[in-house]
Amino acid sequence: MDDVLIDEEQGYRASMSRDARFDGQFILAVRTTGIYCRPSCPAIMPKRTNVVFFSTAAAAQQSGFRACRRCLPDSVPGSPEWNLRADLAGRAMRLITDGTVEREGVPGLARRLGYSDRHVTRVLTAELGAGPLALARAHRAHSARLLIETTTLSLADIAFAAGFASVRQFNDTIKAVFATTPTGLRVAAKRHATPTAPGKVTLRLPYREPFDYDGLLSFLAARAVQGVEAVVDGAYGRTMRLAHGVGTAWLTPSAGHLSCTLSLTDMRDLGSAVTRVRRLLDLDADPGAVNEVLGADPRLEAHARKTPGLRLPGAVDGAEIVTRALIGQQITVAAARRALTNLTGCLGTRLPTPDGPLTMVFPTPEAIATRAGEILRGPARRIATIGTVNEALASGELEVHVGADPQELSETLQKFSGVGPWTAGYVLMRVLGAPDILLTGDVAMRKGAANLGIPSAPAELEAYASRWRPWRSYAGMHLWSAS
Repeated sequence: MDDVLIDEEQGYRASMSRDARFDGQFILAVRTTGIYCRPSCPAIMPKRTNVVFFSTAAAAQQSGFRACRRCLPDSVPGSPEWNLRADLAGRAMRLITDGTVEREGVPGLARRLGYSDRHVTRVLTAELGAGPLALARAHRAHSARLLIETTTLSLADIAFAAGFASVRQFNDTIKAVFATTPTGLRVAAKRHATPTAPGKVTLRLPYREPFDYDGLLSFLAARAVQGVEAVVDGAYGRTMRLAHGVGTAWLTPSAGHLSCTLSLTDMRDLGSAVTRVRRLLDLDADPGAVNEVLGADPRLEAHARKTPGLRLPGAVDGAEIVTRALIGQQITVAAARRALTNLTGCLGTRLPTPDGPLTMVFPTPEAIATRAGEILRGPARRIATIGTVNEALASGELEVHVGADPQELSETLQKFSGVGPWTAGYVLMRVLGAPDILLTGDVAMRKGAANLGIPSAPAELEAYASRWRPWRSYAGMHLWSAS
C-alpha cells in the first residue's frame, strides 16, 4: 500500500525471518484471516498474495483488520520514524501519542501544528492510511488493553483512564480492534493481573535491543534535580506535571523490557505518561540502524561497539528542558544541577504524597518568570534571559512541544537575546528527539572528539561529522561519553 513506511518486499522478507527489529515499524495484515500482526509473529507465514502492509495499527483497523491476540502487535516499541521525520505526519504522530486529540480534539492538534483540521486529516490519511481520530482511537485501544491485562482496575475506570468518552464507546472499540469484549481480554490474559493501588499501575515497556541502560542512567543521574529525580538501587525515578494532575514514574531494567511503575493523581494521564517516559529513555530507537552508520567510522567504531545500545536522553516536559538548557549554559553539569535543585526547592510544586525521595514537581514557567531573579545567581544577562523566555512560555508566545517544527522552533528560540545555537540545538535534541543535531560548540563534546582522534575545532568537527548523518545526535552522545 502507498502509506507504508517500508518497501513491501523487504517487509515480507523481514516477516518471513521473524525479524523482531522491525516490530513497530510496520504492520503485516492477512486478507484471508482478517488479522494484523507484528513482523515477528510466530504464526505460519501466509502467501505473499494474501498479505497487505500498513504503516500503523490504526490504518489496519481502518481497513477492517483486527489485532492478533497471539503476537499482540501493539505491545512493541513504536516506530523510530516519528523521531526521524520532521514533516507534518511525524510531528502529528508525536502529538497524537501524547494524548493531544483526547484533550484538545482535532482542532487543538491542528492549531499546535499550524495547519487547518482538513489539511492535517488529508496529510495523515495520505501518508499513514488513517486520519487523526482513527490514530487516536488505536492509541486509546492500546492503553486500554494494557490496563485490562495488567491491572485489577474496574473496566469502567479503565475506559475513562484510556481516554474513551463513554463505556459504550470503550466496549465497541475493544470489540472492533480485538474481536472480543473487555472481559474476554481480561480472562484470556497470559499473565495474572497484579493488585493495583488507587492511582498506581505497573507496566512493561518494550524496547529494541541492545539497550545501554547504564549509560543512559549515568547521564540522567549526573543531572538529576533533587526531589524531582532520583536513582535508587539502579532504578530511576522522576516526577511529572501532566494535563490532569501530577505523577511519578519509577523505571527498573528487566529482561527485554523496563518495568515502569506509575503513580498518578488522575488516571486519564496514563497514556501521556507512558509516552513521555518512552521518549525520555528513547525506547523507540533503532540501535541497529544507528550502529550501522556510526560503526563504519574507524575513529568511532571502538566506542560504538562498546556501547551498541546507546540512547538519546529525551524529556517529559519541553518547558523544563528549555530552563535547564539556559541555566546550564557555560557552567559545569554539577553547578547547573545545584542551581536547578535550589530553584526547584524554592519554586517547585510539592507532591500531595511523596514517593520516596521524589517530593517535588519542577517549577512552572509562570513561577520561574516571576521569581527567577530573586533565586538564581550568575550573570545578570543570563538570568534576564531565563526570565524573559519563561514569560514567553507562560503566555503561550513560545510553545515547546513534541509536535513543533524543528527549524521554526530553533529560529524562534534564537530570537531571544542570550539564546544561541547550543541552547536551541540541545532543546531540539532532548524535546523533539532530533537524531541529527551536533553541538559542535560544546566544550565537553569537543574534548571527547579530541580523545578519539577526531578533529575538535568546531568547523572541522562539523565537516567530519557529515559521515555520521542522520545520527549525529547519537554520535554526540559517544563524544560526551569519551570526554
